Amino acid sequence: MKAFLKYTLATIVGIIITTIIFFLVMGGIVSAMIAMTQKEVLVKDNSLLVIKLDTEVVDRAPNDPFQDLNLPGMESSKKVGIDDILSAIEKAKNEDKIKGIYLRLDNVLAGYSATEEIRNALVDFKKSGKFIYAYSETYSQKAYYLASTADKVFINPEGMLIFTGLSAQPMFYKNALDKLGIEMQIIRHGKFKAAVEPFILDKMSPENREQVEVYMGSIWKNILGGISQSRNVSVAELNNIADQNLTFSKPQVALNYHLVDSILYEDQVLDFLRLKAGVKENKEIPALSIGEMKNLVTKREHKGLAKDKLAIIYAAGEIGMESASSFSGDESIGGRDLAKEIRLARIDSTIKAIVLRINSPGGSALASELIWREVDLAAKTKTVVVSMGNVAASGGYYIACAADTIVANPSTITGSIGVFGVVPNTQKLFEDKLGLNTDVVKTNKLSDMPAISRPLTETERTLMQNMVEDVYSTFVSHVAQGRGMTFQQVDEIGQGRVWTGENAQKLGLVDVLGDLDKAVEIAEEMAGLDHYRIVKLPKQKDPIEELLGGFSAKIRYNAIESEMGEAAKYYMSLHKIVNSKGVMARIPYSFDLN
Repeated sequence: MKAFLKYTLATIVGIIITTIIFFLVMGGIVSAMIAMTQKEVLVKDNSLLVIKLDTEVVDRAPNDPFQDLNLPGMESSKKVGIDDILSAIEKAKNEDKIKGIYLRLDNVLAGYSATEEIRNALVDFKKSGKFIYAYSETYSQKAYYLASTADKVFINPEGMLIFTGLSAQPMFYKNALDKLGIEMQIIRHGKFKAAVEPFILDKMSPENREQVEVYMGSIWKNILGGISQSRNVSVAELNNIADQNLTFSKPQVALNYHLVDSILYEDQVLDFLRLKAGVKENKEIPALSIGEMKNLVTKREHKGLAKDKLAIIYAAGEIGMESASSFSGDESIGGRDLAKEIRLARIDSTIKAIVLRINSPGGSALASELIWREVDLAAKTKTVVVSMGNVAASGGYYIACAADTIVANPSTITGSIGVFGVVPNTQKLFEDKLGLNTDVVKTNKLSDMPAISRPLTETERTLMQNMVEDVYSTFVSHVAQGRGMTFQQVDEIGQGRVWTGENAQKLGLVDVLGDLDKAVEIAEEMAGLDHYRIVKLPKQKDPIEELLGGFSAKIRYNAIESEMGEAAKYYMSLHKIVNSKGVMARIPYSFDLN
């Protein structure tokens, strides 16, 4: 017994000491990493900005100094913000010691709208007279879209250029659900509201196929237009090349079609860059990354800190009543939190204009309504401009429609003005396959509504349909009010149909085609701002909060992904729909254009 107590005490003391050491070490790592991120960057003569984009591109990267760490059971989830990328390119344009940009691109983990914003910044950079050169062993289609802006595009002798056009392959679950004995009972408004189609069909409806063809064609047309202008190859010829699928061809074929300029190894490309940058042979080229450019201090146009502010408020992810850490690591919008953020900006007398940056497929209709209310109130007292990112559809458009001006990229996915509700009926699964039976005791006729262990009654379905129609009517009325249209006009282009930013502008749902900088420029002009500073909201969590906040969620997601592989994303889609509450205003499925 004495020995047992001795060893038990020793174990407890060991655990306490280990824990203390762990937190001391972690504290040291945090302090060191924060110090590194805050270290001012000194630019050497003849430097290059190197852009790789080998991590996920988001509107605004989290304040997480641990992004580069790969902890046991938790893969790195490093992200880079579009704001940081565009800022780095702008700083490189104005910094005399930076001679040009080296695009070292493979796969670009960004939507086409985000890719378009980065491409526009590269095109603008070239106006400075500085060079851009690109090299890769394998160009994905998005990587080549960016690389085509370069003065010269290089490819490895054994490399690959993927240029095939766009495709979308949504997954349909109906047959699998039938085998499981699960019926998804759908209540919706909008013939194009395809978010629920995977649960009730085994292929695209004609209406859904039509909208996908239209918005995908619009995005592809925009891509071809950019490449055609940069490479001086006609759109017709580019389509002819895409039809041949260069993925399986030697780089010489891409060279013959004038898609690339030379076939070289990277060491040869680096020698070329040394020559162009004025760096001596065999000397290392001074290079700066996007992360390092964040800490490059630039000269202020005005002395002192401006009192007037322009607030950029970021709204990214699915919309729910509360913010939630998704186990997939995805961002989310809490209706209450974002509404409060807009309200505080509205009553802050130093904030003269608001730019609401939206990158959301929608979600809860009720949460969207809370946010819409604050946007509407803010627009009555100060300038409010919306900037749409990759996606600002359904609930994402709901929260945008009250703004003074809506700015979208041509490739932005928007619209999808429609709502739906889903109630699973698991009666066959429970009774026929699992041998489970349920019974009920209730005080009133509808006390157990909605129940997943039985089908909806006609009365219940009617009640839910009425609620969906009410929400849709409110949604359309808000859009009509905000866009200066009639209810009938909005209903005609609504019906849950998805549009690109380019399509939406023609329909009156969007005012101006452009990126976040364009939205800021419009807000500045509308508010009559001259000497001001930009504040980004919501304020980001400190590094420790950022790390701990998503720790368990990341571990859970990695466990699911390691077991299910590619199927993990389909599981997550089902998980989100099944766990959604209330009436939803969300775009059809997840957009994954290849």
